[in-house]
Amino acid sequence: MVFCLALAWTLLVGAWTPVGAQNPISWEVQRFDGWYNNLMEHRWGSKGSRLQRLVPASYADGVYQALGEPHLPNPRDLSNTISRGPAGLASLRNRTVLAVFFGYHLLSDLVSVETPGCPAEFLNIHIPPGDPVFDPDQRGDVVLPFQRSRWDPETGRSPSNPRDLTNQVTGWLDGSAIYGSSHSWSDALRSFSGGQLASGPDPAFPRDSQKHLLMWAAPDPATGQSGPRGLYAFGAERGNREPFLQALGLLWFRYHNLCAQRLARQHPDWGDEELFQHARKRVIATYQNIAVYEWLPSFLQKTPPEYTGYRPFLDPSISSEFVAASEQFLSTMVPPGVYMRNASCHFQVVINRNSSVSRALRVCNSYWSREHPSLQSAEDVDALLLGMASQIAEREDHVVVEDVRDFWPGPLKFSRTDHLASCLQRGRDLGLPSYNKARAALGLSPITRWQDINPVLFRSNDTVLEATADLYNQDLSWLELLPGGLLESHRDPGPLFSTIVLDQFVRLRDGDRYWFENTRNGLFSKKEIEEIRNTTLRDVLVAVINVDPGALQPSVFVWHKGDPCPQPRQLSTEGLPTCAPSIVRDYFEGSGFGFGVTIGTLCCFPLVSLLSAWIVARLRMRNFKRLQGQDRQSIVSEKLVGGMEALEWQGRKEPCRPVLVHLQPGQIRVVDGRLTMLRTIQLQPPQQVNLVLSSNRGRRTLLLKIPKEYDLVLLFNSEEERQVLVENLRGALKESGLSIQEWELREQELMRAAVTREQRSHLLETFFRHLFSQVLDINQADAGTLPLDSSQKVQEALTCELSRAEFAESLGLKPQDMFVESMFSLADKDGNGYLSFREFLDILVVFMKGSPEEKSRLMFRMYDFDGNGLISKDEFIRMLRSFIEISNNCLSKAQLAEVVESMFRESGFQDKEELTWEDFHFMLRDHNSELRFTQLCVKGVEVPEVIKDLCRRASYISQEMICPSPRVSAHCFHSDTETELTPQRLQCPTDTDPPQEIRRRFGKKVTSFQPLLFTEAHREKFQRSRLHQTVQQFKRFIENYRRHIGCVAVFYAIAGGLFLERAYYYAFAAHHTGITDTTRVGIILSRGTAASISFMFSYILLTMCRNLITFLRETFLNRYVPFDAAVDFHRLIASTAIVLTVLHSVGHVVNVYLFSISPLSVLSCLFPGLFHDDGSEFPQKYYWWFFQTVPGLTGVVLLLVLAIMYVLASHHFRRRSFRGFWLTHHLYILLYVLLIIHGSFALIQLPRFHIFFLVPAIIYGGDKLVSLSRKKVEISVVKAELLPSGVTHLRFQRPQGFEYKSGQWVRIACLALGTTEYHPFTLTSAPHEDTLSLHIRVAGPWTTRLREIYSAPTGDRCARYPKLYLDGPFGEGHQEWHKFEVSVLVGGGIGVTPFASILKDLVFKSSVSCQVCCKKIYFIWVTRTQRQFEWLAEIIREVEENDHQDLVSVHIYITQLAEKFDLRTTMLYICERHFQKVLNRSLFTGLRSITHFGRPPFESFFNSLQEVHPQQQVRKIGVFSCGPPGMTKNVEKACQLINRQDRTHFSHHYENF
Repeated sequence: MVFCLALAWTLLVGAWTPVGAQNPISWEVQRFDGWYNNLMEHRWGSKGSRLQRLVPASYADGVYQALGEPHLPNPRDLSNTISRGPAGLASLRNRTVLAVFFGYHLLSDLVSVETPGCPAEFLNIHIPPGDPVFDPDQRGDVVLPFQRSRWDPETGRSPSNPRDLTNQVTGWLDGSAIYGSSHSWSDALRSFSGGQLASGPDPAFPRDSQKHLLMWAAPDPATGQSGPRGLYAFGAERGNREPFLQALGLLWFRYHNLCAQRLARQHPDWGDEELFQHARKRVIATYQNIAVYEWLPSFLQKTPPEYTGYRPFLDPSISSEFVAASEQFLSTMVPPGVYMRNASCHFQVVINRNSSVSRALRVCNSYWSREHPSLQSAEDVDALLLGMASQIAEREDHVVVEDVRDFWPGPLKFSRTDHLASCLQRGRDLGLPSYNKARAALGLSPITRWQDINPVLFRSNDTVLEATADLYNQDLSWLELLPGGLLESHRDPGPLFSTIVLDQFVRLRDGDRYWFENTRNGLFSKKEIEEIRNTTLRDVLVAVINVDPGALQPSVFVWHKGDPCPQPRQLSTEGLPTCAPSIVRDYFEGSGFGFGVTIGTLCCFPLVSLLSAWIVARLRMRNFKRLQGQDRQSIVSEKLVGGMEALEWQGRKEPCRPVLVHLQPGQIRVVDGRLTMLRTIQLQPPQQVNLVLSSNRGRRTLLLKIPKEYDLVLLFNSEEERQVLVENLRGALKESGLSIQEWELREQELMRAAVTREQRSHLLETFFRHLFSQVLDINQADAGTLPLDSSQKVQEALTCELSRAEFAESLGLKPQDMFVESMFSLADKDGNGYLSFREFLDILVVFMKGSPEEKSRLMFRMYDFDGNGLISKDEFIRMLRSFIEISNNCLSKAQLAEVVESMFRESGFQDKEELTWEDFHFMLRDHNSELRFTQLCVKGVEVPEVIKDLCRRASYISQEMICPSPRVSAHCFHSDTETELTPQRLQCPTDTDPPQEIRRRFGKKVTSFQPLLFTEAHREKFQRSRLHQTVQQFKRFIENYRRHIGCVAVFYAIAGGLFLERAYYYAFAAHHTGITDTTRVGIILSRGTAASISFMFSYILLTMCRNLITFLRETFLNRYVPFDAAVDFHRLIASTAIVLTVLHSVGHVVNVYLFSISPLSVLSCLFPGLFHDDGSEFPQKYYWWFFQTVPGLTGVVLLLVLAIMYVLASHHFRRRSFRGFWLTHHLYILLYVLLIIHGSFALIQLPRFHIFFLVPAIIYGGDKLVSLSRKKVEISVVKAELLPSGVTHLRFQRPQGFEYKSGQWVRIACLALGTTEYHPFTLTSAPHEDTLSLHIRVAGPWTTRLREIYSAPTGDRCARYPKLYLDGPFGEGHQEWHKFEVSVLVGGGIGVTPFASILKDLVFKSSVSCQVCCKKIYFIWVTRTQRQFEWLAEIIREVEENDHQDLVSVHIYITQLAEKFDLRTTMLYICERHFQKVLNRSLFTGLRSITHFGRPPFESFFNSLQEVHPQQQVRKIGVFSCGPPGMTKNVEKACQLINRQDRTHFSHHYENF
């Protein structure tokens, strides 16, 4: 219907069109790309169409692999053999140089196969060693690159469909070298004004080449100059290859504009398009006429047959054979130089680039020349055209001048190459047949003898044919088309080349629907055709150059004798500039340093992040300490305020520190800027004090030598300040009655003479080594390796004496501690205030080897303060206080008095106020075994292993044998056979009383029994062979972690599979892309890791979906997926991802380096969207890849983001700056944005990240929405308590519908702190309670400030506390405590919070008769001091009061105390057991729970549980720990050791904080 309307409208309008108003474009305009010339075969002759084959292809495999060595000769050898010869021989047909380069221009209009194919394939030319041009150094490893041409991807698949190359220009004589081979190219050449082609500043020249024109812009091989400047915009891509071809392009450019101007004058009413198309039509017709009817006859010396009209069934496609035949014959006629002359027949001299003068332009130095000094104006171009028209070409033979043979512009890194060798390789790439096969196919008789190829050549120079025959092993059947056709040519192209060329031009003419002689296409009238037929190139030159016709011969393609302007003489290489030698370009030149700096900078990202994190952590810790300091009330003595400032020199390797020096009667105190005591120097007569002053360097240094102390070296700002201290010091010493001796030394000598603290410590180390070697009878050689001057050092060490401060430091105590004072006073027999070697030895021997009686006597003497031989109750209290002060004086005076009264009463001394030593020893009668192993633990000295071994064998809970204490039931040890007490049966003191179930079983008083301890010998029956233990341990491990192993295996199998799939693809299946051939290792590594990273960074989001995990862990999926290990899995994925990220980066570093040294022809194949091969060769520099591409820049930023996130997420920095971790971890949003952008640019492959990311992102987004919906609800705090040990107790309202389980945790935020960051804390309330409670220990700035804002509430009761925002609850492994019949709960410090909720929940459920699987819970709390469990005492007390079924057994371990066998610990143990026995509660906690001192021996404890709960009754015991990583690791290690036995299995679940 539409077509009918359009036709009717056309008829109507046409009827009313006035006569004479005819459309100026009345013909079908020919397309620029050659399509639809043939209306049946639209693609014939179009740009990108296949080359035609006159003869079947000849490939090594019959499909696409080119023939080569050893079947065919080396191309360079063949080139040297065939084409080497003298230059300067004139054409036998007097063909001009203009005819030669017109032929090249004609070829550029018809065919272009030089464009490299994709993926890049190479047929490199190996240069024979010692080649004079390319290998003068005889290296033997020179290879000239040759890249195979672009082919039709639909071909090369089978022998019946061999590879066919494609023509990158139109295969018609349509002026594509003038107007381009596409509409867009033509538009870029046009000015769109007056129908002309666009010109530059000079109207005689086109505008310079622009990047979007895609002009070939190879670098000048003579000068290395590159870039589009100086190259003109033509229709032929390589139209600027040499000035001679460029001059012809300028000729036709000017001719078109001349025609357009003439038409514009004739038809002023025509627009630009009409003028352009008419001018184009006329120029193309003229070009066709000159090519076929003028140039071709002069080239072949044959006239083409008469034109009989258009033949639509004739395929005019360019043949592969024509490409080789035409170009090779033309190359033999190229001279070494080209003359220039003016219209007056004056041949001009040529100015070269080096300002030298020559008689002609040297061809080899003119390739891709830019702005040549002799070609600056239109007159210079005219002179070049006139010179070429008068110059006779080289002889038509097999010889090619060196300018073409050895100095043709080279590809890739090489500035030069062998043109003939390259053509030979091109013929092999084309799959050209052999010489005889081609002759036979074209109807020529075959050649059977080598001399028959060219009889004239054989007669004149038979060595050429003989050498060629030798290269082909005398086998004429292997002779290729190109060398055969070249050898048979003489005067004219040989029969083979002539047949190929003539056939091609006839097909081009007869098969072209737009041929100018075709009267049916409506292009021209017969008169116009006749005019065109009479137009020659001479006419074009005369019209453009505006020269007198008499200055040119009638046929510019041939010069006959008598024609005007003969050449001076035939040009040879003599007198011409030498050819610039070949160079090999280094693409990476000048980039090595920058590349290394860039990689170093990328590697420094983690270091920079580490430094930044360290600075942040330091600032946060400083802020934290400042906040802590605000809570303390520092009482500083007024006497300390007025000290003198100085710098203390601590040694050559130690930094000086600022100090304040205070002089007081009898002592010198040194404090730091915070008024913390650093050192106290006692001044007691009759000491001799030496004062040494520096005599140089401003006299600012002072050295104070005190006997039996290390020296004090002070540096002052000026001599005056030092003098003030000296005067004050003299006065203080005089008041103390001490003598002083002064002298001066040079500052260096003074410091060399000073005894530093480090030197003193080495001396004391030797002191203690020899002290213990004597006490323990250790061999002197084992006392430590002594220096060479050992005798002097040992003598000095043994004669030194310890000050009170050094003695206290050796015990790990403070000098002012009561225990130190008592012990020091007892040991200092001479009362001089120092302990000698002998004095220390005497008291140490008693503790290390003395009997219980001797030790108790020593303690008695220590605390008999008045020396009356009796210890009063007050002295007894002071003794206990000296023991207890190491645990922060946890007991009040009333409690101590109660303990003393109970101990006196238990021993029957309730009527006595003072005790003799016998009474004191009787009071300790039940603890002889403890006193036997009691020592004085010195810092840095190990407890003897024999004692440790005995203790390691102790079992804490026994079910088999119970025996009362020796005092009550000594008959328990009676037997028929008297047993000798041997070391193997020596019993180690126990730290616990029997559990309650054992106490009840015997119906005795709880305090009357102690468990009988047993050794490993009792369990020998359970041991198996090492192999069995290993197998059993492996089975237990698999059983315990089968869910973890399964999930990790599946996850890593997927990640590994993705890696292998991409690695396999790029290693074996991606050869069609070509990238594997460029960077195999880099691309495999980068692509494989990219696939795994995409998967990991996507699914790591699921590990942070807290709400989803909490929900799923209550479903059946929890049987198969360990949801409690989500955080650990998150860390595992993150750690693996960062390793893969590093490998990914390494792969890309390799890629960037290889891409930076890869030629543009290769890069254009790999990255067609980024690069176009314009011949410039030089690739982008490394920094372009890193910082100027989207993937590169986003990759660099990603590395920085990951470095920041990973460093600040590490355990160390997370503990010190949670806010830094919180803020930087929110960079994950930026991380995923960058990941999407990074992968979406599709440099190498299509984006794949979204495939993995979409589903996890949706799930994570939904989970975050759930959390956000809860976070908006404000929650009122109903109660806030500040508990000891920096614990803040918050009780707040329970939101409506808030359901949770014991052991779960929540995240809270407090806007009153000025931040929205959420912190996780475990709920200490039980699920049945109406409110929620948290116990938060001060561990950083956030918790410190939280404690501050809840310390002093203001306002009315309802709104006195800042409100909280709550997110949760979230689940963890501690929720599974109820799934085990027996559970062990281990809490470290504040890690006890989840167990507080669990204990209360358990007691509540048991009290209401709720069915609970768990039958017994052992609760162990490991804490540094007893003050840290004061806040929990009420919870434990509540549990003890409500625990009517004896479900919970509580054990508390205080780790701050000294070694288990230390005197102080032993006495505390005795007091604790006594208090427990008398009042059935702990001395420290007031609870019935058992209190221990030191770290818990988990292995022994678990062993005892195996005795109480054998495998027959309890198959698996659940162990749940929460606390510091060190503690959880110890629990895990103990479980692993116990699980080696074929007994009850311990399943460990832990949570670190």
